Amino acid sequence: MHILGVDIGGTGIKAAVVDTQTGKLISEHQRIPTPKPATPENIAASLSELVRKLAWSGPVGCGFPATVHHGVAYSASNIDPSWINTDAQTLFSEKTGQSCFVVNDADAAGMAEMCFGAGQNQRGVTILLTIGTGIGSAVFVNGELHPNTELGHLKFAGDIAERYCAESTRVTRNLSWPEWGTRFNEYLHHLEFIFNPDRVIIGGGIAEQMDEFKSFITTKAPVLAAQSLNQAGIIGAALFAESQLNKQEKAS
Repeated sequence: MHILGVDIGGTGIKAAVVDTQTGKLISEHQRIPTPKPATPENIAASLSELVRKLAWSGPVGCGFPATVHHGVAYSASNIDPSWINTDAQTLFSEKTGQSCFVVNDADAAGMAEMCFGAGQNQRGVTILLTIGTGIGSAVFVNGELHPNTELGHLKFAGDIAERYCAESTRVTRNLSWPEWGTRFNEYLHHLEFIFNPDRVIIGGGIAEQMDEFKSFITTKAPVLAAQSLNQAGIIGAALFAESQLNKQEKAS
């Protein structure tokens, strides 16, 4: 199936048409800046612009930086607070004139990795962490997503985890790789205590720099670099839309 995948972030909105059978992008990759302020109306207008640019007519999957339940945003990470309690799925569908399906952005990235990346054909518990400005997470048990885990917001080290060991913390506090790697290892051990995962997959820009900190990781579970990297959000959003369409078809 061909579906438009959209990755809505705090600084940019990326989109491309995805072949959900292969996980490949089959259109030009488009990116526009996230509008300021990132209100519901402004982001919906930007999404409509991308749909027009790609001359797309068909289902749209949207990875979104919020806790999302049945299409409604219940938090607002790096976007305007007015998103809280907004029915993003209905808003996007109305503004674009297409059938839109909305999922947490880290969950979308996780779906891409489970289908086409480091988590492919893996059983047991898999945790994907996207490390950047904050820490996003996706948890899968035997391939099934348990959505909206937000493990970057766990209370940890007297604050929340993402303020302790996100990539942005390494940069703003000028932490060396050994210093940051030690912090990140502490966080991974905390997750291992809670979930006892079979593997942890690291996504986000820092995945390309794993050689700098992997020697500081001492968890029992292997820690792997994500394979789909910057395209994961787009691919996973399309996969989520396909899964929802399949559910609708079975229910009808």
